[in-house]
Amino acid sequence: MELITCLWFNGNAREAATFYTSIFPDSKLEDNWLAPTQTPGNQQGEEVVVNFQIFGRPFIALNGGPDFPHTQAVSFQIPCTSQQEIDRYWDLLTANGGHESYCGWLKDKFGVSWQVTSPKMMNYLNGPDSNGRERATKAMLGMRKIILNELEAAYHAEH
Repeated sequence: MELITCLWFNGNAREAATFYTSIFPDSKLEDNWLAPTQTPGNQQGEEVVVNFQIFGRPFIALNGGPDFPHTQAVSFQIPCTSQQEIDRYWDLLTANGGHESYCGWLKDKFGVSWQVTSPKMMNYLNGPDSNGRERATKAMLGMRKIILNELEAAYHAEH
């Protein structure tokens, strides 16, 4: 058994699923479900559900209507291996109406929250030097997109 994440959209579930599967590796659109009759959010024949995968994990995009917009209370973390990967995902997810936040967080054009981070950050945010950790944390708090070499420089800076 595995958990499946269901993302609620207001009529643009297919557009969102297509967008996500175009960005992430090991991703694909799968099947869908059309309303056989009128439902609370859809007319008969309209697409209610789009099943898709991101990184090989199952997701559902649901055309549920305007009642439940996305919030930052739920986000998806992308553990990038390099600055190039951070830059790529950041640029793709903030394009065409996405919004930057702080500390590697953003909202894409659909309002879904993402954390574009790297496990390498912990070398600086949780390294053995307590002063270095403090400097790196302060540097991160001032960032929008994570810049790994700036975290490293802050960690190793001498005052």
